[in-house]
Amino acid sequence: MKIITRTVLLLSMVSLFTDLASEMLYPVMPVYLRSIGISVLLIGILEGFAEAIAGLSKGYFGELSDSIGKRLPFVRLGYSLSAISKPMMALFTYPFWIFGARSIDRLGKGIRTSSRDALLSDETTKENKAKVFGFHRGMDTFGAVLGPTVALMFLYFYPANYKTLFLLAFAPGLIAILFTYLIKEKGEEKITREKTQNKISFFSFINYFKGSPLTYRRLVLGLLAFALFNSSDVFLLLKIKDSGLDDTHVIGIYIFYNLIYALSSFPIGILADKIGMKNIFVSGLILFAMVYAGMSYANSLTEFLVLFFLYGLFAAATEGISKAWITNVVHKQNTATAIGTYSAFNSIFSLLASSLAGLLWYTLGAPALFITSAIVTVVVAIYFLMMKFDEENHDIKT
Repeated sequence: MKIITRTVLLLSMVSLFTDLASEMLYPVMPVYLRSIGISVLLIGILEGFAEAIAGLSKGYFGELSDSIGKRLPFVRLGYSLSAISKPMMALFTYPFWIFGARSIDRLGKGIRTSSRDALLSDETTKENKAKVFGFHRGMDTFGAVLGPTVALMFLYFYPANYKTLFLLAFAPGLIAILFTYLIKEKGEEKITREKTQNKISFFSFINYFKGSPLTYRRLVLGLLAFALFNSSDVFLLLKIKDSGLDDTHVIGIYIFYNLIYALSSFPIGILADKIGMKNIFVSGLILFAMVYAGMSYANSLTEFLVLFFLYGLFAAATEGISKAWITNVVHKQNTATAIGTYSAFNSIFSLLASSLAGLLWYTLGAPALFITSAIVTVVVAIYFLMMKFDEENHDIKT
């Protein structure tokens, strides 16, 4: 059986070009918003609301995808919304307009993510899930390497020309949309779901979680426990900045991390299919604990490079693997709902994580934040090690 099918490759190219467009703007977004007069407080509210839209909508649109038995309409609409939001940011500078553009971008992510991941899952078998999700994550993250690199080069030659950069970001987004129209959803094998009298509402994914297989619930609870102490990468970058390194070093280390992540995702996926996703995921948690413990005392460029090398391996061993793992412990007809439900809860916990991290940093200092996260992650790793997952029967043995 061919592992990287035409659909998997096309979806990976779509993600690569979409991430390229998004990451072209990610490093300059706060600077641009400040340059047009939007306050730091409003920026925080804007980003928080936009991310909440993306996260919570994944649950709703995932369940909707399963309900009607189709994936591609959600994939195409989601990527299209994200693409058109880029030039919108450059057209007008009114706060309400910027708020709308960012919300459209994040809504697009919420619409497409669960259906795209379900489409990836439908393309392979349980024995090859980690390979497929690892390959996709690698391609997606490679866009995160190219995006900031392109932005840095452009701004080097055209300093502070942010509006033009936003317009240029539409090009890779448009290429991503075109790729979605080369994808063909399986005809007779489309996922069908048992008809239910329950009406799908924006928060009905909560009901799915309550009635989901025990395997899924305990897996997600473990993932969310980790998410609560896996704060934004901004705190890692702030630590680098506070250690005396300049902005070029900070962005360079961020690009380096994404490069390691991109290059290692597929090989780690192959390894996960051989020795088990739980083993790889737990290894990733241990790497995370090592990185955060190291960040509590690291101060030199060499130390940060070593830690971000390990951090790239951690990301490759957990992010794609967790979704592949979820698709293996739920019924096929509920794949998008299961991924969307996890993603929705994860968005809430991620928001709480960054708030908690900010509080720890402010009250006790950066070392307290990093050491606390490292200790809790070790506890979560022990939780996973104590579990025996029975994927065939969608149950867990302890």
